[in-house]
Amino acid sequence: MSIDVGGISVPDLPLFFSMFLTIYLIAYSVVFRNWKPQIRPEASSCLISIFHGTPAVFLATRAVFSSPTRSFSSANTLAQNTVLDFSVAYFLTDLLHYIVFYPSDVLFIGHHLATLFVFLTCRFLVFHGACAILGLLILAEVTSACQNAWTLAGARKSDPESRLAGRVYDLLSPPFYAFYSVVRGVLGPLFFGSMVASYARGEANGVIPNWLWISWAVVVGTAITVSILWIWNLWIEWFRERKVKLGQEDKKIR
Repeated sequence: MSIDVGGISVPDLPLFFSMFLTIYLIAYSVVFRNWKPQIRPEASSCLISIFHGTPAVFLATRAVFSSPTRSFSSANTLAQNTVLDFSVAYFLTDLLHYIVFYPSDVLFIGHHLATLFVFLTCRFLVFHGACAILGLLILAEVTSACQNAWTLAGARKSDPESRLAGRVYDLLSPPFYAFYSVVRGVLGPLFFGSMVASYARGEANGVIPNWLWISWAVVVGTAITVSILWIWNLWIEWFRERKVKLGQEDKKIR
């Protein structure tokens, strides 16, 4: 698809990529210019994630529910392809961020490459399955706003000049952990299981090759597993810190 800009038709993928790259550069050079150099890249990444996550949820929801057919193997609509382009542009921008600033972070670079593989093959190779992929996108990004606020607060919580960040981080942690746990630990696996069961029954035969949907399943299954392990470790750390604080308060009372 393309978007008319000043009477000129511009393909939406390059346009979205330019948008996210511009937001990142503005974030790094203007919005977070007074932040410590070691956290400016992460903060800039969070800002483009904010511009992607919640909008992607609304755009993907509308694209899926406006489709006349909503099976896991139905043909992509123009609106669904636009959302895929929107997300591909974001992940390409964030991938560049990791390659430039954190080239040793193999986990996130691998995650972004695998995610791009899923989006790009759905969008440009088989032209089917967007309802499944966008459903997963909705579940992945519905926690994005809360997670980015939590991440930004966490990045500055140790800064003595920003005591508010520490309070926001402590305030956000329990509800964010709970929300994330429900979405990634319950709803995500349920949706993923339905998708895999549909493909395993052969409902995508003739439109999505077996090797491709199995590849999607491996990528998504791995991502869900890593997400569950990540939030599990955060809960453990939160309870550990909570126990220490309660112990310190108990000593003061005595």
